[in-house]
Amino acid sequence: MLGNRQFYHETVRNIIVGFGTLFNDIHVVRKNNSGVITQSMKVPLAYGPKQKWLARLDQDAGLDSKVAITLPRLGFEIQNLTYDPARKLNRVQKFKKVKSSADDANKLDTQFMPVPYNLDIELYAMAKNSDDALQIVEQILPYFQPDYTLTVNDMADMGIKRDIPIILNSVNYEDNYRGDYGERRAIIYTLGFVSKFYLYGPVTSGKIIKTVQVDQYANLQDQSPKREQRYSVSPDPITADSDDDFGFSETVSFFQDAKDRDLSTGEDKTSTNN
Repeated sequence: MLGNRQFYHETVRNIIVGFGTLFNDIHVVRKNNSGVITQSMKVPLAYGPKQKWLARLDQDAGLDSKVAITLPRLGFEIQNLTYDPARKLNRVQKFKKVKSSADDANKLDTQFMPVPYNLDIELYAMAKNSDDALQIVEQILPYFQPDYTLTVNDMADMGIKRDIPIILNSVNYEDNYRGDYGERRAIIYTLGFVSKFYLYGPVTSGKIIKTVQVDQYANLQDQSPKREQRYSVSPDPITADSDDDFGFSETVSFFQDAKDRDLSTGEDKTSTNN
């Protein structure tokens, strides 16, 4: 697309996976009248729409059903993806990284600045009684004031890590109790989050420039202007990488001829205009 080769950095996928890991270790305990714990369970977490679980509840509504959906449980899903102009970066700046492998030691990876987007995610906690639902909610809300920062490998190929804020925007309550006393009850807390992240474009590779050479000419109005001076600069040592502590070697040469630099061979040749 747009003249570029196929690329996929799995950015949104990594955000979703990271978001899910925040809530995959929540437990619910149940106690008897004496305050002794009689049951402890880890709340299952799955990606999927809330309507899916509600439909499953309706299908297995009877309390005497041998196979029914397990409550409590957690689920989450993407709601929306929008551009965030307030966090726009300079589009002409680039990330740069020298390749570390021996085969690509003289190549440089470059990538334009990423594009800011907001990802809206809903997390819902479903339980069959109020105490289970409140236990889940109280294990989540204290960590969001109103945001929680998640560190992700934003662009592994470029060695970029970024802190992604996960912001809690809303908490809604729903008691899905319908029908007679023989039907199952579902108490649902829906938590609305927004993740502020960046999307990256393709990575391009090119050779590293290690020598710069400039020829200066006089009397450019002439058909065969004579070069007067050549200025060359290169890193010292020439084998230095971008992360090394190196200096520069500068050379100035003076000429009184009409030769030109042949870029294909790297040699000086007599100008064809002579």
